[in-house]
Amino acid sequence: MYLRNNPVLQRELLVNLRTNKSFLLLAGYQLMLSLVVLAAWPADRRLDLTSNPESASRLVNLFFLGQYVIASLIAPSFSAGAVSGEKERQTYEMLLASPMRPGAIVFGKMVASLLHLGLLVIASLPIIALCLPLGGVSLYEVIAAYVGLLISVVLYGAIGVFCSSYFTRTSSSIVVSYLAILPLVLAAITFWMLASGEFRLKVSLLVIPAFAIAAIGLMCANAAARMLYPPDFGSEGKEVIDLEREAEEAVGLVIQPDQFPDCLFAPPKKQELMADGTNPVYDKELHSEIFSQGTLMLRLVIQISMLLAIPLMGLFLFFQYDRSPWFVVYVIVFNLLVGPVFLAGSMTSERERQTLDLLLTTTLTPWQILSGKFIVGFRISFVLTSFLLWPLLLGTLMNDVFYTNWMSVLGMFAIVVMASLVNAFVALTCSLFCRRTSVSLIATYVVLLTLYVGPPALVTFSELVRTVTATDTPVHVLGIASPFSALFALPLDGNLMRFGEGEWLNPGNLTTVYAYFGFSAAVLAATSLAMWTRLNARRGLSE
Repeated sequence: MYLRNNPVLQRELLVNLRTNKSFLLLAGYQLMLSLVVLAAWPADRRLDLTSNPESASRLVNLFFLGQYVIASLIAPSFSAGAVSGEKERQTYEMLLASPMRPGAIVFGKMVASLLHLGLLVIASLPIIALCLPLGGVSLYEVIAAYVGLLISVVLYGAIGVFCSSYFTRTSSSIVVSYLAILPLVLAAITFWMLASGEFRLKVSLLVIPAFAIAAIGLMCANAAARMLYPPDFGSEGKEVIDLEREAEEAVGLVIQPDQFPDCLFAPPKKQELMADGTNPVYDKELHSEIFSQGTLMLRLVIQISMLLAIPLMGLFLFFQYDRSPWFVVYVIVFNLLVGPVFLAGSMTSERERQTLDLLLTTTLTPWQILSGKFIVGFRISFVLTSFLLWPLLLGTLMNDVFYTNWMSVLGMFAIVVMASLVNAFVALTCSLFCRRTSVSLIATYVVLLTLYVGPPALVTFSELVRTVTATDTPVHVLGIASPFSALFALPLDGNLMRFGEGEWLNPGNLTTVYAYFGFSAAVLAATSLAMWTRLNARRGLSE
């Protein structure tokens, strides 16, 4: 029942692996890795294979780290909708009523969602085999890297299935999965870069798999237990959630809408009718959509983000002052992961409930519909992001070394605000052009990662393979699309150095900063025009 006669596994495999998208993804993944290896291939006319050439070692490490990051980003998107997708399709109750064991259901969902990703990882073996004759890395290190990569993929998939069992929306499951996986990915990359030799091999082959297998077993057992003893369900297979009871049983953070600052993002219960002149879309989104399924996702997001922010605040704002922009990088990454979840489903949820045409036939203007959707999503996401800006404000006020860099500190805050706006506009635009919430959310992440991570990654990769230098402008000009490039282009003086003598730590490049704001303003204008045109055209069709 778990493997050979598992109808859930057979159905998921047929649906996932026999589609054109699966073959296109495999081909694109292989092509991308091949291009990375081709671009980073040593340019030396002669290689001394009796030693360990630095270029070959750099190539292999870059290959594995790139593949690890890509697999970590893909894994939650495959598994985070395993259980929540059944709830969204209103088939969860029928699945619970089947004679299958809960463990077999969870096993089938998890194997089916990760088998495709496992095939992508294994398919990269011929590419890395071409790099082995260059030297610089042993066969045992390659085996350890693949074992760690496969174990990590299964672990991240288990985290996605575990989160999926607790949420009724795939978007909520995805964002919590990403937040839980983020520190694990950073820790793994740091370990692989710092450790070496026999110690890295033993940890990768013995320690990490043991802890990962234990965590996978516990999370899968918990997901199966929730299916064996499910919570109360109402109509259409939706969980019945009492906010007052949830607050009484909550562990850790409790959201109280009648107190500050919870009232900024959690609206209190309505005690009176909607006032005249109020935007009904705004009122409905704020009181019905965001909090209709409880506050578990918000509580987890706040607690996980603050748990990560505390050590990063101490490290970058009170110890290593010269690396303070890295704390702002964490703030932007948090908004990148959390912000789209409140807007990527704004219009797709109307399509999924088949209420979009009804909404477009009302007397509401496209501006009222879009503004109501946008203000609610941006309000909640930016308030959550502001919780992380508070440590930045405290750190810069309590350390006098930042007083001579107050313009750059203001620039950090401005970059966070602009990045939050771009994230929100892109998410709302994808929601308007996509049909499903999960597709809209993934499309938003792809667009934002291309804009934000693509240019810095291209510059870093080019410098690693020594095809460009720090003074080459054709490649570095792409940084105007990324807030990360703008952050590190802010000038910082030598006061941030513990033993500085007033010299400039980072002379900066204000042209890049100004160009980033100009490019972001153009993105906001373009997405606004696209949304306005799309909604007007759809409204004309509905009429």
